[in-house]
Amino acid sequence: MAANPARTIADLVFSSFGKRVVALDRYTGELVWQWTVPTAAAYVAVLLDGDRLIVSAQGYMYCLDPLFGQEVWNNPLEGLGVGIPCLASVNGNTGASTAMMSAAAAAAHQQQAAAAAAAT
Repeated sequence: MAANPARTIADLVFSSFGKRVVALDRYTGELVWQWTVPTAAAYVAVLLDGDRLIVSAQGYMYCLDPLFGQEVWNNPLEGLGVGIPCLASVNGNTGASTAMMSAAAAAAHQQQAAAAAAAT
């Protein structure tokens, strides 16, 4: 899992399997990072919320950096119960965030093209 400094959030897809959350390169399918829920988890839900990946697992909430999979914060939401999680956010998967990610991907592509042209 080599780090790619030019990789952006728009280059990744996220999924969860059991206690694991993974990021894959959307073009190659390469595993970019994986993170394990530190608590018991039966159902794990993920939501890309702008520049944060929100993970819900058995009554616990976690925030991960989507590029590197590092935990930013967690909240046990004590006393609220457990069950199948459902996540929503004004930033998660909206047209505005999609447009922002598309613009970031286009800018990264232009930078890569310029670097390739300069190298020849």
